[in-house]
Amino acid sequence: MAFDLLLKGGHLIDPRNDLDEPMDVAIAEGVVVKVAPDIPAADSDKTIDVSGLYVTPGLVDIHTHMYATTGNEDAWAGDRSILPDGFSFRTGVTTMVDTGSAGCLNLLDFRQRVIDRCDTKTYAFVNIVGLGMATQTTEQNVSDMDPQLTAEIAAEHADIVVGIKTAHFLGPEWISVDRTLEAGGLSQLPIMVDFGWFQPQRPFYELVGQRLRPGDIATHMYRGPVPCLDSDGKVYEYLLKARERGILFDVGHGGGSFVFRNALPCVQQGWYPDSISTDLHAMSMNIGMLDMATTMSKFLVMGMSLFDVIRLSTSDAAKVVNLLPQHGHLTVGAAADVAVLNLAHGSFGYLDAADGLLMGDRRLTCELTILDGTVVWDWNGRTGVPYAELGDLIGVRDGEDLVRPPA
Repeated sequence: MAFDLLLKGGHLIDPRNDLDEPMDVAIAEGVVVKVAPDIPAADSDKTIDVSGLYVTPGLVDIHTHMYATTGNEDAWAGDRSILPDGFSFRTGVTTMVDTGSAGCLNLLDFRQRVIDRCDTKTYAFVNIVGLGMATQTTEQNVSDMDPQLTAEIAAEHADIVVGIKTAHFLGPEWISVDRTLEAGGLSQLPIMVDFGWFQPQRPFYELVGQRLRPGDIATHMYRGPVPCLDSDGKVYEYLLKARERGILFDVGHGGGSFVFRNALPCVQQGWYPDSISTDLHAMSMNIGMLDMATTMSKFLVMGMSLFDVIRLSTSDAAKVVNLLPQHGHLTVGAAADVAVLNLAHGSFGYLDAADGLLMGDRRLTCELTILDGTVVWDWNGRTGVPYAELGDLIGVRDGEDLVRPPA
């Protein structure tokens, strides 16, 4: 068998297949065709040496904001969003989910301008507000929360829509959550709740303990106002009971939704997320959160095993938004979406969303990203050939360029 590409010498972590050992990965025609120890390099058209590195499924970031094309100033559906391809591959991410930047009135525009025009594999939650996250005022418009129309639009775009979202609601009422639940029921999709402002009339423990359905997602689980720890410093029982009845908890780090004060003791007590995600946007990408690999590193230095960090960033993340078996694993026959990660050892500082500092001794960075069998990020030129071996005319377009020295 001739392979198009062989990743040789790396340590494979593929949690869905319970693999955590040295293993080569062979790719042909965009899919994984063989996973085995010591596949001969002679069997492949191209071999990349990934010795000393970790080979994982392409990372799945289920909380991002990508609707950057509206021209809305200072808005999540606008200038606060990012375009996916500029941020995904360089950190090992091959699949991204936008969490409610667009609603039923502008999802088509979002799809045509971003989702259908990028290479990153992208999906979306539909916001219960028709105009999505166009402005903070827009997000409070209860007359624009139409469960029936939201469900209809979700059905029209079923190939990209993974759920319904409510976010940033200011009021004391449950109306945004209730209408999101109604749309979720009509569309038979999970909902994701960004609880917005924590009002005493609608406590968080009631949200996850009574209102959400099994399979629904509470994001920003380590946010400052979330009651995580009792007076003895133990994880609250209501959180454990919520998980027992099937409520899912997502990280959604973001620019203001993750504090070590909550996260560190929770992780140390085994209160792990169901998905590690970034809440990537223009206000979180440069300070604090930074990127997916940094967010994963924070959980690693808080005490989580590398296997679990990869699991919660690949197969389990895909499962939360019902994107298994399409994404999140390297089973033979699966799309060859791959992240090759370097685990550095040293002294590293990590910031939470409130400038809280945690020091750690390890850090993940992305060396190589492959999408459908094609290398789309190559940090250290591992796919290259020494330039002196390429000849004098390399880079000159045959039949188009003329090399004319000065007379």
